Amino acid sequence: QVQLVESGGGLVQAGGSLRLSCVASGRTFSSYTMGWFRQAPGKEREFVAGITWTAGATYYAESVKGRFTISRDNAENTVYLQMNSLKPEDTAVYYCAAGRRLGFLRARYEYDSWGQGTQVTVSS
Repeated sequence: QVQLVESGGGLVQAGGSLRLSCVASGRTFSSYTMGWFRQAPGKEREFVAGITWTAGATYYAESVKGRFTISRDNAENTVYLQMNSLKPEDTAVYYCAAGRRLGFLRARYEYDSWGQGTQVTVSS
């Protein structure tokens, strides 16, 4: 397993941007599919975006497609989530996750390690 630490959350107005970062410990970071999830108050934790470790392919939830971009820097053991055109409904705690399975991982159980989360609040 790897240990994950997120940063970059904060308060932003609707239409604004934020970039989240997630730094992983461990020498095998490049072998993990990385994902971002979010959890709003009173709601289930939901998948937001993922990037595979094999080809660096990216995939997104429909609700963020075209606004969010996930990327990774294996040399820096870091995965990013660039969030543009933010909406109030994007308000949530955002979690970074790492999984060893192959493929496009979207379910929580497919991920092995989780960060502690970072709060994103979008005001209207």
